[in-house]
Amino acid sequence: MFDNILILIAVFAIVVLVTVLIMRMRAKKKQEAAQTEAPRRPQDPFAPEQNTGGDPMQIKAGDLLEFGNEKFFVRGTLRISEGGYDWAEHFYQADQSAERQWLTVEKDPDVQVSRWRDRPELDIEPNSKTITLDGTEYKLVEHGTASYRSEGTTGLNEHGGVDYVDYESDDHKLLAFERFDHGRWEVSTGETIPVGSFTIYSGS
Repeated sequence: MFDNILILIAVFAIVVLVTVLIMRMRAKKKQEAAQTEAPRRPQDPFAPEQNTGGDPMQIKAGDLLEFGNEKFFVRGTLRISEGGYDWAEHFYQADQSAERQWLTVEKDPDVQVSRWRDRPELDIEPNSKTITLDGTEYKLVEHGTASYRSEGTTGLNEHGGVDYVDYESDDHKLLAFERFDHGRWEVSTGETIPVGSFTIYSGS
């Protein structure tokens, strides 16, 4: 009987020893693999997949946008949809008395971001294929009618429709016309900016 107990103890000890050795060998292999792993390749901080300053596709009312030394609060967002294609327009200001600006974010197929400012002093309509403004000639790019959903403070209904007409110059300046819920045409001028050229601080 005593001999059987000794045999069981010996077998148990061997099993434990083998298990410990196997675990140590696995840990050593993992450590060696980590040490031989190729160093990370340099990345372009402005490449569409980097989003070093946050994800533009996730911007919402309450977020803070930082462009260099300038900081703006996102006050409202329009989620716009046309024929299965979606994009967003984010209204932001430094304070309530500041000039109103917009950030357009779309994916076609990479994330594209455009920065806009309202031009309420302009009383023009998109009735031609070319428009000359401030010495720059803009050419018609696209137009259409879409539906929108409003979040936060935008000055618009919760749901509605928008007609849009987009122009672009040879040096890639942008001119846009929007008419919400059959109202008057609103004019904005803008430019495309790199995804990583600003920082997003979530308001949540």
